[in-house]
Amino acid sequence: MTMEDRIDELRELREEARKGGGEDRIEKQHERGKMTARERIEYFLDDDTFTEFDQLRTHRSQAFEMEDREFLGDGVVTGYGTVDGRTVFVFAHDFTVFGGSLGEVFAEKVTKVMDQAMETGAPVIGLNDSAGARIQEGIDSLAGYAEIFHRNQQASGVIPQISAIMGPCAGGAVYSPAITDFIMMVEETSHMFITGPDVIETVTGEEVGFDELGGANTHASESGVADLTVADEEAALDDLRHLLSYLPQNNVEDPPRVEPWDDPERTDDELRSIVPDAPRKPYDMTDVIGRVTDEGSFFEVGDAFARNLVIGFARLDGHAIGVVANQPRVNAGTLDINSSKKGARFVRFCDAFNIPILTFVDVPGFMPGTDQEHNGIIMEGAKLLYAFSEATVPLMTVITRKAYGGAYDVMASKHIGADVNYAWPTAEIAVMGPKGAVNVLYDEELEAAEDPEQRRQELIDEYREQFANPYIAADRGFVDDVLEPQETRPRLISDLEMLRSKRKSQPEKKHGNIPL
Repeated sequence: MTMEDRIDELRELREEARKGGGEDRIEKQHERGKMTARERIEYFLDDDTFTEFDQLRTHRSQAFEMEDREFLGDGVVTGYGTVDGRTVFVFAHDFTVFGGSLGEVFAEKVTKVMDQAMETGAPVIGLNDSAGARIQEGIDSLAGYAEIFHRNQQASGVIPQISAIMGPCAGGAVYSPAITDFIMMVEETSHMFITGPDVIETVTGEEVGFDELGGANTHASESGVADLTVADEEAALDDLRHLLSYLPQNNVEDPPRVEPWDDPERTDDELRSIVPDAPRKPYDMTDVIGRVTDEGSFFEVGDAFARNLVIGFARLDGHAIGVVANQPRVNAGTLDINSSKKGARFVRFCDAFNIPILTFVDVPGFMPGTDQEHNGIIMEGAKLLYAFSEATVPLMTVITRKAYGGAYDVMASKHIGADVNYAWPTAEIAVMGPKGAVNVLYDEELEAAEDPEQRRQELIDEYREQFANPYIAADRGFVDDVLEPQETRPRLISDLEMLRSKRKSQPEKKHGNIPL
């Protein structure tokens, strides 16, 4: 056989591998509104940058006549390429081969790219579309999943890990995405669950559909498992690229800076009127975020879950930052179980990857009620406190209105390590709101008053003037300055530049014991 013959043979094998499970199965994938694994990778990566690993591997199984059913690549496409010129590693499940189910060789291919991603310090992206463990390979499939899980844990906090759920994801297959930093789901075509509808009905008698049980909207709004949901696969891959633009390659690099397009000295007089004069009137904190950060740069994540807390990425003078903010439009911005968990995980991610955090505060306290208490608000709220307190990245905090009680402490206060803390003139920093404070402090006087309601209002006005303002905190040095709202952006940009050389470490220890 000549060299030309051997090259022709290689080309035929490569072409066979590129067809996955064959044209018929590719067509069925398209009929479901889904791209193939290779089409997803080609769309996601920069043009002509994908380098594939293990294209010619096949499974080793002999059970259930599997030796007669072999496909080159064994159901997963793996390799590396670039996104905006930066290296990323990627694996994409091929649903046209055994439903994208995972076997021994499949797992070996995935763990190989995960290992190389950690060794070279580059993000790893999983495009998930799999029926789960390959039953025909039994314990080898379970072992393969565990090998992946272990690497997810090893890579956590070392390189960014992002999962896009673009089809079914069931049983053991959901744990790997759960350990990664962000999960994105495609509406209607993606699902995640430990046990499927049929098993649930058999065991419990409960009837539930795929979407209701584990669809994108369920996990975005009810469970909080999904950080982003999108209408189609192209939008998912576009958002993946956008998300990566805020992230460093690994935990020893700084996040990338882009050429700034917004004036660092820009002031915005509209900020003067965003916070209403009436202290109980809601407003949209994303308006504040959008006007302070670089124009159009705010990229919110987790927007359908625990909406009383806003998290996401933005830029200040081109520098990537994380944003955490109470949302007065939803439950007055109170902290509860879900918002505390949501915020804590995001803060810890930013801290792991050297992303400065900007916190906007308008919080009347923690959500009261037996439901919250019985379900662990004490421990859950402590997660956010722990996360901010352990963070060593630059922390900048702006109190726009309410900052009451323990929630004031939790929201990146000076006392738990924030670097610069500011308040607007509308800020009310106190143990509790004026009405509650008056009811506690003047209970007997109000009972004896001729007109209790009139006297209560007089006392509330006095309390607000004396205590519910930013000036006592400023006098103590607990806020560094009281700013006119329009001054906020230039001041924060100046502070961020000053804090770029910040060096802070935690006491030496194996790891802390965050209240889980």
